[in-house]
Formats: sequence, C-alpha cells, structure tokens
Amino acid sequence: MNGRPPGAVVTVGTFDGVHRGHRLVLARLALRAREKGLRSVLVTFSPHPLEIVNPAAAPMLLTTGDEKSEILVETQIDYAVVFPFTPALARYDAEQFVDEVLSRRLGMRELLIGYDHGLGRGRTGDAAVLEELGVRRGFAVNIVPAAQSRDGRPISSTSIRRQVAGGDLARAADGLGRPYSVSGVVVPGAARGRLLGFRTLNLAPPPPRKLLPPEGVYAVRVVTSSGSFGGMLNLGPRPTFGETGTTLEAHLFDTEGDWYGTRVRVEFVARLRETRKFPSAAELIVQLGHDEEMARVAIGRVMAGL
Repeated sequence: MNGRPPGAVVTVGTFDGVHRGHRLVLARLALRAREKGLRSVLVTFSPHPLEIVNPAAAPMLLTTGDEKSEILVETQIDYAVVFPFTPALARYDAEQFVDEVLSRRLGMRELLIGYDHGLGRGRTGDAAVLEELGVRRGFAVNIVPAAQSRDGRPISSTSIRRQVAGGDLARAADGLGRPYSVSGVVVPGAARGRLLGFRTLNLAPPPPRKLLPPEGVYAVRVVTSSGSFGGMLNLGPRPTFGETGTTLEAHLFDTEGDWYGTRVRVEFVARLRETRKFPSAAELIVQLGHDEEMARVAIGRVMAGL
C-alpha cells in the first residue's frame, strides 16, 4: 500500500481470539469490499490497548500476535494492518482516529463495526457517533450484529476467556468456531518420556500474557509441518520427578518425527485429569496408558462430531 492508499472498506478492533463473531465481521468486510471494488482492511493493535490505558485491567490473550496472524491468513480479507498502540494513539478521539488514520492513511470509504464497538479515547466512538461522523465525512457505516453461542448469548472474547480459564473447552470451542489452541516452537526436553515409553514433544513457554487452561492432562490434536496427530498433553509441573515449573509436553499417537525448531499448534480437545504425583515411575506409566485410552476416545468423539 505504497504511495496514495487505494479506497478501502475497513474494520477496527483488537480481534483477540478471532472468534465466530469476529469471523462474521471479516466475512462481511471481504464481501462489501468485493461488491464495491475496494480493498478490505482490518486495523488492529499491538499490544492490547488496555496494556497501555489500564494495565491492571488488561486481559490475558486468547491469541498472541503470531497466532492471530495464522488465523487471519485463512480469511478472505486483503490486508491486516497492525498499529503499535502507544500512549499518543490512546489520546486520539474517534474523529481524530477516523481522519488521521482510517481516512488519510488507509483511504477508508466504508467502515464496518461490531454491534458493541467503541472507537477512540475512552471507547466513546460508538455506532451513533460514527454514523454521524460518516454523514459529515462522506463514508458509510455498517453495523454487524452479534454472533450467538449455542445457548443464545452473544459471543465475546471476554466470555471465551472465562470459559478457557475455567476449563470449559467445549463452550470455548463453540464460541471460537475451532478448538482453543496454543502455538510454539518445539524445544529439547529431558528425554524422560522416551525412557517411560511415551516420547514427548516439548513446546517453548508461551508469552506471559497467553491464556492457558487449568493445569492437567489433556487430549489434544497437534498440527505439525508433516500433518495433524492426536495425542495427550501434560500442562503444568512434573510432580513425580520433583519438577515444579510449568511445561507443555505432548505425546503424539501413531507417529514419530523430529520437529525440533519448528512451530506447531496444540489444539485442546478435552481435559482428562489433574496433574498429580505418583509414588513411582512404574505407577505413572500405568496411568499414562489409561490416559492414552481416554484421549483416543475423546479425540474420536470430536472427529465424529459427537
């Protein structure tokens, strides 16, 4: 987008999680841009605005920057523009942000917003304010209604965060339209899993603001450079061996490979049990066998759509 920016249909937001409500906005964005012969542009921010405006209230993130980019690649929008959210930008009111960023820099001809959107300082640029500004500035404003969860409630990043933090992975997946996941680079581990008969894939610790489900043992799907595989994951410490640090350690079913240094995505299917200390490695091995049986059943049910 060098030189004078072309005309664009634009949406703005943090889009944390890129959930089903966000997907609805992005689908409408791409459609409207095609209908009008314009570019579709998502404007988002890094870090999350509350980290600058009110750090104490800043939420844990459903998607890190890299994870969000991976999901957005699968949409039909033309561009995702990530603005550094700075104290200076936080002082922009809605009119200033529209004039200096959306119109002047991106050539906005039309604005799409979610039903509960608030733009500018203090989120005061609500739908009514933006529609009035559009009349004066000559751009259209379209409001996209909320997507509904299975229980009829509006889907939001806030509600999905509560579900993930509480271990309600089924409801989180319903809101997201996909399993909740964490991505990371595969790093060397202690090689203890190999000695136990359960070779593991170890992920580097995620960024500190990435939201993780409660500690425990999970049935997972792991997306690698050579395909997707079912497995089971230990999230948390290894108390049987006296290790208290939080780890992400997955055993993949029916495959072996060397993924060191590559990026993989772990999708949480179901929580199997809590993390606990076993009297001996032998008893842990027996439990891991039971965990594998339960994980295979849980993954099979999800794959069958049950």
